[in-house]
Amino acid sequence: MASDGARKQFWKRSNSKVPGSIQHVYGAQHPPFDPLLHGTLLKATPKVPTTPVKAKRVSTFQEFESNTSDAWDAGEDDDELLAMAAESLSSEVVMETAHRVLRDHSQRQERHKLQGPPGPLGPLGPEPQPSAEPPPGPGSDLRLVKSVSESHTACPAESASNTAPLQRSQSLPHSATVTLGGSSDPSTLSGSALSEREASRLDKFKQLLAGPNTDLEELRKLSWSGIPKPVRPITWKLLSGYLPANVDRRPATLQRKQKEYFAFVESYYDSRNDEVHQDTYRQIHIDIPRMSPEALTLQPRVTEIFERILFIWAIRHPASGYVQGINDLVTPFFVVFLCEHTEEEDGDVADVSQVPTDVLRNVEADTYWCMSKLLDGIQDNYTFAQPGIQMKVKMLEELVSRIDEQVHRHLERHEVRYLQFAFRWMNNLLTREVPLRCTVRLWDTYQSEPEGFSHFHLYVCAAFLVRWRREILEERDFQELLLLLQNLPTALWGDEDVSLLLAEAYRLKFAFADAPNHYKR
Repeated sequence: MASDGARKQFWKRSNSKVPGSIQHVYGAQHPPFDPLLHGTLLKATPKVPTTPVKAKRVSTFQEFESNTSDAWDAGEDDDELLAMAAESLSSEVVMETAHRVLRDHSQRQERHKLQGPPGPLGPLGPEPQPSAEPPPGPGSDLRLVKSVSESHTACPAESASNTAPLQRSQSLPHSATVTLGGSSDPSTLSGSALSEREASRLDKFKQLLAGPNTDLEELRKLSWSGIPKPVRPITWKLLSGYLPANVDRRPATLQRKQKEYFAFVESYYDSRNDEVHQDTYRQIHIDIPRMSPEALTLQPRVTEIFERILFIWAIRHPASGYVQGINDLVTPFFVVFLCEHTEEEDGDVADVSQVPTDVLRNVEADTYWCMSKLLDGIQDNYTFAQPGIQMKVKMLEELVSRIDEQVHRHLERHEVRYLQFAFRWMNNLLTREVPLRCTVRLWDTYQSEPEGFSHFHLYVCAAFLVRWRREILEERDFQELLLLLQNLPTALWGDEDVSLLLAEAYRLKFAFADAPNHYKR
């Protein structure tokens, strides 16, 4: 048992290292094209269990995960099969079609392994089959997410030593990381196949966006599994509600909103040194240099832009004002919109001094309005005492106790409180827990969900916690557990990791969303 002094010291440390505090969020509704998860099944298959305790459901998803990590984006043929299955009223047809898609995908993967050289992940060994998995331990039948070391067969060196859980989770080499431009992980396909698939997806987006009136419902469905970099800026602006679906109205809307934003700047920004506002501005000024990536946020022009955006938002939203953590929600929008005007593969390392002033002004205004749209849906995260976050952390605790009682009891036994690590997850929407490229990919899906930044984020956090169950269960000390949970090894994460996380999150949502006692035991 940890002493009270140690717990207080680590609770202090956890608060001091995060320059932000926000609150909780709610909402989610748009599934990927997967017959197990498609939203139409919520009404079409009432016999699907509302809790994931049955071994059959777990083994089905274990087979799904071990055979493929991107089944909902496996190509045009599979998309058609999945769409047909999702629209069917027969659960038997749905499951049969799902297994067919998985078999086809597995066969393609085997052909790639036989024909091509090892991918960037190196020789991870053969994909594990469900029949080869060890029998689940106590409480394992409730698990919905596996850790990295269970998702792939370990390398010989890894299997020889089980004393370094953090290293095991960081087995991906640097070459496997994915930039903001990608919407799928290159490790599972050859270069030519990846190019063809990405080109096909990009064509679908362009066709959808080219019409006189964009079908936002179809755009959400298409965006769930990732948005190609060339169309991500316009897609985010549409999905956030910043731009209208009608193409002819967009130029006038952009011009009007950009003019409106800079009118706010002219009216309010000079008041930042007034006594009534100077505390707000001072806190913003302190927080921005603490943000990541430093290569971007420490550039003087970027610092000025972020200060204006955050100060204007705070002045125009007096119910909450500025709260630490809101600053982290600016970066993804800014980087995505900036990438549209730079040659850098990653906007987070772009030299903003080379970007024309008028372009930066447009990016700044667009970032402000899209961030405002996001915050409109989660503003109770930032009002006094942050009740939204408090409630979401409690909901997360109840949900984890349902899906993985062993992990929940382990944290409880060592007196680790969810608020000590999950407050930041809710406050910063996981932007401090995963690399920026992964945040951008997460937000592709969040914006495809009607309430993705609020309700669906809860399920993502639950999947994220259980994702590290092996590492968590190996720690037997309060301090080590808290250090692990505050510094999870995600630096080398790519799109494949995010896709698996989102798949598990949607599975959780599908299993619990219609349950009357959703968070109750």
